[in-house]
Amino acid sequence: MAEGISKHLFLPKGTGLGLKNGQLDKDAFNKVIPVLAAKVAPEKAGVLLKSPVMKRSLIDVPRVKSVARGLNDERLVLLKYSKQAELTPEVLEFLNAQSAQLVSHDVVFDYDYWSADEIIHAILPEEIEAGAPSGFATVGHMAHLNLRPEYLPYKHIIGQVILDKSPTCRTVVNKLDNIDNQFRVFRMELLAGEPDFVVTQSENNCHFTFDFREVYWNSRLHTEHERLIEKFEPSDVVADVFAGVGPFALPAAKKGCAVLANDLNPSSYKYLKANISQNKVDSLVRPSCEDGRAFIRNVFNRAYDDPLPPVPLRKPRKADLKDQRTGARRPSPPPAGPSRNRISHFAMNLPDTAILFLDAFRGVLSPGNAGGRDLSGLYGETSMPTVHCYCFTRELEPARAKVDIRQRVEEKLGHAVGEEASFHWVRSVAPQKEMYCVSFALPHAVAYADS
Repeated sequence: MAEGISKHLFLPKGTGLGLKNGQLDKDAFNKVIPVLAAKVAPEKAGVLLKSPVMKRSLIDVPRVKSVARGLNDERLVLLKYSKQAELTPEVLEFLNAQSAQLVSHDVVFDYDYWSADEIIHAILPEEIEAGAPSGFATVGHMAHLNLRPEYLPYKHIIGQVILDKSPTCRTVVNKLDNIDNQFRVFRMELLAGEPDFVVTQSENNCHFTFDFREVYWNSRLHTEHERLIEKFEPSDVVADVFAGVGPFALPAAKKGCAVLANDLNPSSYKYLKANISQNKVDSLVRPSCEDGRAFIRNVFNRAYDDPLPPVPLRKPRKADLKDQRTGARRPSPPPAGPSRNRISHFAMNLPDTAILFLDAFRGVLSPGNAGGRDLSGLYGETSMPTVHCYCFTRELEPARAKVDIRQRVEEKLGHAVGEEASFHWVRSVAPQKEMYCVSFALPHAVAYADS
């Protein structure tokens, strides 16, 4: 059987289509394909659409309706063929029995029909078309690209296409350099849309607002944030050393955890505080803005001196509220638990350098650092906090990656972390660069070592 009109439904690649004096000519993407249509009375259109005989002959192009309205209010049931000779005898016989008249009908595919990928591949010249940018990250209302040098002459056109084709997108930017500064941010340029860089991103039942130019955020880490948060119990106290705008801290607090959240970047700290308030976890998250090493050295003492609130009581269920209205008796809710002063987990999400901060744990619970506080009752051999440290490795083989990461961690701690340490692969960041999370119990001997 003939292929139908699908064989004609494409844009020519690598032809510079639609470029006119450096501008995008949307009319250049109009494509008109004539098809056969069975003209019938309105009440007959459903008969044709439901007929098994017609099933393989009806138009099957995505986002194109099967029925059009004729000039005199009749219905045009669109077929996927342009010539009557392409129809089977069975189809022709059925159409004749239904008093259907075969006519030609133009189906117009304009700029709005084609996908961003199809348009970009058509716009670019042949020599660079094959490697055309095909994906981008989104943060709130912003699309973020990382264009290679050869595509920069077309950057504004590419940005405009992405803006046109992404209904929730209002701003398109391009990354200008690598993340190699203290606060993990990069310069960016506006390609299309509004110069609005303050976005709101939803993740793990929380809303995060921040200026994307000033803080670090990676939407690709959504599942990793969720994975680690699942390891926390509602009764836990979490110390987030490099908290950013709160992707670990806020969902953990929504779960019931108490969180000490820190970030050195003043902008991250500003938005972290705003997000704590926006997500109504003010009582459970204590933000700070200091160097990660200083935070590690001080946070045990802070939790001890100023315990964090108990686990929040469960909100009343609808059944409880109904019983209150009807006067029915239910058991009283349990009293609030004790305040919390023992840290259960450390999150260290600064993969480029987090391992270098591990030496700050040496002697952190020793009398010299504890300032006379006796913390041994909270942190014994079997009750040390778990450290979750993110890092990069150049080793692609998992077994070799574990050896590399373990060696670097133990070198900084000055102590073995034991065979119970886990090494979780997070993602491939670049060729020859993998991201992992190593989790281990803080060695008792390290924490109580002489400073």
